[in-house]
Amino acid sequence: MRIASVGHAFPRHVHTQAEVLDCLRRFWGDDTRMFERVSALHAHTGVKTRHFALPLEAYADLSSFGASNGIWLNSALELGEKAVLDALGRVGLQANDVDAFHFSTITGVACPSVDARLMNRLPFRSDCKRVPMFGLGCVAGAAGIARAADYLRAFPDHVVLLLCVEMCSLTFQRDDRSAAQMVGSGLFGDGAAAVVLLGEERARRLGLCGPRVRATRSVFYPHTEDIMGWDISERGFKVLLSASVPELARERLAPDIRAFLAEHGLSPDEVARWIAHPGGPKVLTAIQEALGLEREALDCSWRFLERAGNLSSASVLIILAEVLEKSRPAAGDSGLLFAMGPAFCSELVLLDW
Repeated sequence: MRIASVGHAFPRHVHTQAEVLDCLRRFWGDDTRMFERVSALHAHTGVKTRHFALPLEAYADLSSFGASNGIWLNSALELGEKAVLDALGRVGLQANDVDAFHFSTITGVACPSVDARLMNRLPFRSDCKRVPMFGLGCVAGAAGIARAADYLRAFPDHVVLLLCVEMCSLTFQRDDRSAAQMVGSGLFGDGAAAVVLLGEERARRLGLCGPRVRATRSVFYPHTEDIMGWDISERGFKVLLSASVPELARERLAPDIRAFLAEHGLSPDEVARWIAHPGGPKVLTAIQEALGLEREALDCSWRFLERAGNLSSASVLIILAEVLEKSRPAAGDSGLLFAMGPAFCSELVLLDW
């Protein structure tokens, strides 16, 4: 099975970290010591700009979960449609060519789900298989590719569309002054990404190339559910984010990556492209050090973090798009796409060019 294309879309509102801090000063400026801490945390995120569903001044008016979720749904449909059309258009396909439609988000809820609503906006076939997913968070981009690859092993003549849409900014809670919220207010952004995957027979018949998914690995870390996620209440999604994530990446993820690569006759220095979810500077640094990599190995992830922040599930897919467009490795090279997320867990996808 092959990754044929990746499309993406961002909201039109782009703000610098300085502009975000000015906005937060209006929200939290009554507590001088806390705001000094917020400023210091923002300075260490490695983020310079981010995309937002709304102008910054509009976030003061989000007084309820219902209001935020309504904006999320409208934004998810708009960006999701753009990302889908971008991904399909890159390889000359239409919505009615899609046999299975996988969708993931962690920043809003809808029933019917976003994928179902998009099937009413675009000419998908009525027999298209839908797989809406919620709760995977940052790991969902990598997990979505892995689950699509599983499907295509059974149906090698099919086309799978994966869409991840995240509006992280709409989960902001003005009254939440926790450390996790302080970090999140400087790290997370909004955006969408869509991936077209082809079974081997379909790719051969269409004459389309792209990296082949050689193998995947899911890893679940027991009793770590308090590391990352949401505390969901009538106010919406309150972010839970432990400071132990970088250490978990160092102590658990890196050995799992080494073991996975070894099973396929590879070592870290034989991987031509590293496509890592940009969880944050401490996480990326921990991965580099534990695997013995130079900073340049994760350069695409560092650059994405700087210009767009952490887009949860969509991040690693947009980084994959940059690799496909600007730094495609030579034929025969291998790459590793990976992410971590709530549970706590990781997903590893080994690619061959």
